[in-house]
Amino acid sequence: MAVKPFKLALAGFSAVGLAALAACGQAPSENGSGDNADASFKACMVTDSGGVDDKSFNESSWAGMEAAAAENSDIEVEVKESSSETDYDPNLQATVDDGCNFVVGVGGLMTENVNTIATANPEIPFATVDGFSEVANVYSIQFDTAQSAYLAGYVAAAQSQTGKVATWGGIQIPPVTIFMDGFAEGIAKHNEDKGTNVELLGWDEAAQTGTFINGFEDAAAGKSTSDTFISQGADILFPVAGPAGIGALTAASENPDVSAIWVDTDGFESTEYGAEIITSAEKGLETAVKDAVLAAYDAANGGEAISGSYVGTLENGGVGIAPFHDFDSAVSADTKAEIEALTQQIIDGTIVVESPASPAAS
Repeated sequence: MAVKPFKLALAGFSAVGLAALAACGQAPSENGSGDNADASFKACMVTDSGGVDDKSFNESSWAGMEAAAAENSDIEVEVKESSSETDYDPNLQATVDDGCNFVVGVGGLMTENVNTIATANPEIPFATVDGFSEVANVYSIQFDTAQSAYLAGYVAAAQSQTGKVATWGGIQIPPVTIFMDGFAEGIAKHNEDKGTNVELLGWDEAAQTGTFINGFEDAAAGKSTSDTFISQGADILFPVAGPAGIGALTAASENPDVSAIWVDTDGFESTEYGAEIITSAEKGLETAVKDAVLAAYDAANGGEAISGSYVGTLENGGVGIAPFHDFDSAVSADTKAEIEALTQQIIDGTIVVESPASPAAS
């Protein structure tokens, strides 16, 4: 049993200090930042499905947009929310029609849509989050989250009392499976080093097959999937499904011996289920998006054009695991020390976390 501790005063531990830290037919919605209404530069973001308050990558990316506007009063930011993939193209076109000076498309599913609109509008800089583009005016923002998930998998194996943990995804795409690969490898590392035999349900890394609910919005499907894994003996859940992952947290909250590990953001801070979350495999979306917006502004004012790509890693602080928060006393000093050591070994290349979905393999 992964017994949950009572609420404790925050005694945070982090394996790596992060720099900072995914309804048809509806018209796309729009929100703006009114504080900088007289700004000369307009940066716009198009969300993936799930909305801007998804407790995951959309919300963190929007926080980066707002942080850029807070730092530079000459930047105005605006978000257009997608309810489904059919909203991507009209939302992206709307950013062009609205005179946006820089456009950020969030989510790997949108990358080809961003490529199309960027190719048609070469004078406007774009960015794609969680995707790689070779279009000249598209800046790629990616994260090697196999590294942070590796650490999370090691923690899961160390904390499991049943010897079974589970992961499941929203859709089988690289930004999802990269987490699952790293998680599997972290479990394998614990088994190798500690002589344990912790079993991972929901993902076969070698075969690249596993459990997916075919979307990122259906928390009810996420809960039923999680309930199934719990019935099979899993006591730690690792959902990689944006807002649908809330279903796993709900399932954990109903089972006192079951806990979870969140992705993208520090789930203790971003969700209402902190008591269920051991840690989170984070990626620094807020900082990466903020930096991209500020760089695009500088480029528009005579600086160097924004181009190429950014890959967040443990080494540059772009990915990491969150503090253990309420679980801090439940995670042993040995495990904490091992996580610190593994982090350094990944940074110096002694350990290479490999996934077909890793940016370096794209």
